[in-house]
Amino acid sequence: MADVLPRPAEDPLLLEAEDLGIDVPGVGERPLDRANLPAYHGRVGVLKRHPRAFVALQLVLLAVFFGIVGWAVRGSLHGAGDDLRNADLVQFAIGCGFVAAYYLLFVLGWMRILADWGYQITYPQALRAEMVSMLAKYVPGGVWTPAARVVAARRAGITNGTLVTLSMLIEAGISAVAGVVVFVISLFWVDGVNAPLAPLVAFAVVVAVLLHPRVFCPLASRIARRFGYHGVPRLHASTMAFLFVFYCGTWVVGGIGLWFLLRAVGAHTEFVDVVFLGGVGAVGAIVAVVSFFAPSGLGPREASMYGLMLAIAPAAPALGATVLNRVAITIVEVLLLLVGALVLRGSDERDERLQPAASDRLT
Repeated sequence: MADVLPRPAEDPLLLEAEDLGIDVPGVGERPLDRANLPAYHGRVGVLKRHPRAFVALQLVLLAVFFGIVGWAVRGSLHGAGDDLRNADLVQFAIGCGFVAAYYLLFVLGWMRILADWGYQITYPQALRAEMVSMLAKYVPGGVWTPAARVVAARRAGITNGTLVTLSMLIEAGISAVAGVVVFVISLFWVDGVNAPLAPLVAFAVVVAVLLHPRVFCPLASRIARRFGYHGVPRLHASTMAFLFVFYCGTWVVGGIGLWFLLRAVGAHTEFVDVVFLGGVGAVGAIVAVVSFFAPSGLGPREASMYGLMLAIAPAAPALGATVLNRVAITIVEVLLLLVGALVLRGSDERDERLQPAASDRLT
């Protein structure tokens, strides 16, 4: 300290040290008293403390589910196998093209949400983030989908993981409500649909209420503050209305893809059924989300779609189209990830850093 403090010659106003005779109590060491610590009640989730047990439970439930479904459709498996062996590859390729178009359009919705909050992200960056999170659904656990999107968005320049997660909730919520609306509208001209309509409508109403700015923003802001952010800005009403209409259109595009997959296995359905098939895809996606025990909803999603398609197609083609739909989804997700990572990466190198209109802190 003597080398740091200025000497009297350097600072003539510096007073000399003086003993004021004040006793300063010494600070001694004492053992840590548990009574002085905040109470800890061990409220850690059982699943978090035993992640391997959780994965094992998922696998067991998934095996039981596949066993039940296999027993239920055992009479249609032989016919579906014949349809798959004789599937029209041209129709299958066209169906994959429309599934890819669905994903390519879906990315624009997420970009619009971020733009409404003042963040600009390029299309290749958004595509890579979407596809990485889509493929992460196949990993058991349920947390990998948002985690993958957060990591991919961070590489694109968005370091606010809470904002990215909330944008995913808005994206999924508006898309789910739009899908239910598309499905309900299609029931006006499609008869014989055996669907749990009341729970679906109730689900859509609850999600719509939770997405209302007066409800969502306070809840989301409370979550954001727990992670060190100051709040969540509201989405404009015009943006939410646009996204609702936009996602309704994306479900119809996905329905066209499913229509071609049905035709690939010999089903003869009318083109007007594409709206119903878009709703079928939406219901399958909702079932996939709530089926926590199945990675990417594998099994429950297909079972729900198969049961709904029986209203417009025989059992064997409906089952064959369900299998082809899963194959098409996986192929398209992998290919689009490669396209976003390799083909479109060169056009994105000049603008690698994100340039938000506001600071990275939520206000």
